[in-house]
Order: sequence, then C-alpha cells, then structure tokens
Amino acid sequence: MQTYRYLFGPVPSRRFGRSLGVDLTPRKTCTLDCVFCQLGRTTDKTMTRKAYVSMEAVLAELGVWIKENGKADYITLSGSGEPTLHSGFGEVLQFIRSHSSIPTVLLTNGTLLHLSEVQEAACHAHIVKVSLSAWNQASFGWVHRPHPGLSFDRVIEGQKAFRARFKGQMWLEVFLVAGMNSLPSDVAKIAALAKEIRPERIHLNTAVRPPSEDFVVPVSRERLESLTSLFCPKAEVIAEFEAKQRVEVQAAQEEIYSMLQRRPCTAQDIAETFSMHPNEVSKYLGKLLRDKRIRAQVRNTLLYYVADSKDARLQ
Repeated sequence: MQTYRYLFGPVPSRRFGRSLGVDLTPRKTCTLDCVFCQLGRTTDKTMTRKAYVSMEAVLAELGVWIKENGKADYITLSGSGEPTLHSGFGEVLQFIRSHSSIPTVLLTNGTLLHLSEVQEAACHAHIVKVSLSAWNQASFGWVHRPHPGLSFDRVIEGQKAFRARFKGQMWLEVFLVAGMNSLPSDVAKIAALAKEIRPERIHLNTAVRPPSEDFVVPVSRERLESLTSLFCPKAEVIAEFEAKQRVEVQAAQEEIYSMLQRRPCTAQDIAETFSMHPNEVSKYLGKLLRDKRIRAQVRNTLLYYVADSKDARLQ
C-alpha cells in the first residue's frame, strides 16, 4: 500500500463527503493562533510565504494517487496549518485541475487574501472556504490571536476583493465560542460583514472537537439554530454534534478507544501509532469525548486522553 507524506484520507466530511487532504505546511504553521483550533496552539505564527514543503514531492504524490484510480468527492488543501502560506499552493490546484476531474477546495482562514498573488492562486480552486468569527480588531484578537502584522479591516477588504474576482463558489465559516463571540448582538455584526463578502453558503460551527484552550466552551445546537436566520443567505449548522459514523470511521474510532483503554495517549501518540493525520485523530477524539467514553487530562503540560472506566454506552 502506498504511503503518503503530504496526502491524507480521504476522510469523511459533512461538508465535502469523502475528501482527500493535501497538507502544505509543517504542523501548526499559521497566521493565527485560534483559541478553538483542534490541532492545538500555533508554534510558528507567521505571514511569510515560501515553499514550506517540496512542491515536487507533493505533485509526485498527487500524480501517484490519481494514477492509482484514487477516488474522492473533493481534493482539499488543508491540514496542519494555513495552506496559502505555501508559495506554490496555486500550482497544486492547477495540477489537480489538469490531471483529475475531482473538484478542489481551498480551506483557508482568508487572512492573506489581501495579497493579489494569493487571490490569483486561489482562483484556481472550485470552492474557497474562508473564516469569519469576529467583527472588529478587538474580537479578532481575543478569538484568533493573530500575527501582529494582521489588520482585521484589511482581512475583510481582502475577502471582499477576492469575492469580486473569483468565479467559483465562496463559502464562509463562522466559528462560535460560548462567552466570546456568540451573543446574538455580536453574531449580527458578523452577519453584516458576511453580507458584504457575499458568499454562496455560510456555515456555523462550534467546538465539538478538542480545542486548543480548555476555556473554550461550545455553543449548543439549539443556540446555533436560533442564529442561522441572522445571515443572508441563511446559515447552515455544520457542527457534528451527533455525527453518523461510516463503517470505516467507526472501526478507526474503536481502535483508538481500545488503545486508550490500555494507556493514556496524546493526540500525537495516536497519530503516529495509526499513521493518521492530526485532523483525522481530532475527529475521532471529538466523538469519543462527546460520547463520554474518554476524558482529557493534563500531565506535565501535555494533554492526554484516557478511556473512562465507565463507557457511556453501558450506562
């Protein structure tokens, strides 16, 4: 079986079906350090664009995967950090378009879309999903902890400028955290900015997977549903409170649970043991935590996951 360094999945996604991920940056290389990030705190907060990983190696892996009749609903540029930081992400999108009929998605926080070269490269995607979870510089700071060189107003203007030139579909994700940006009056301010950006679809999300900071509290499904009509177009709730598990997902989840029954592990331990991408691990841990089959605990500054002595399914 072919082993890939820069590709992961395809993984089940509520938004994108079975999605093949393409990871273009080292772990946690990003322009932001969001309090809710499922991959933990940003270790390299930067706005420097460069070839973080070998373009030749990435394209070679994609060529092999496509040649071996790789099947997916989408091929998504996402992963361990912000994909637009890679100076060659547009070449990856062009390569996929010229070698495959599978539509491409760029999952970006949208912070670099004020740069014309980033806009031009992003135009090669079929779908570009950007983030908007703040309404001014102050809220941007406490929710996203951005690189000091980032201005919220410039981020918004960049997203609006990109929307004006982009011929594909632009989606927008609003990530809400209880007590931080979830008051209806604050969400209304986010919605007003979203209307100016003019996305085709708007998604509401919250912390249903293990977040970067333990003070992050998810917003209930009922509250999220009550906020959808503030947006135009009306927002969709995508937080997977009760994700329907496919067979292969359930199998992987049970393998992880079985290992945690034997010993506590960090998310990185699990990723290395099962050769999974951190995004995949986060999905499974989130479901196990919601089902109260495992719990998280800090040991020597590291976050470990432990199987609960009483499986919630047996209660």
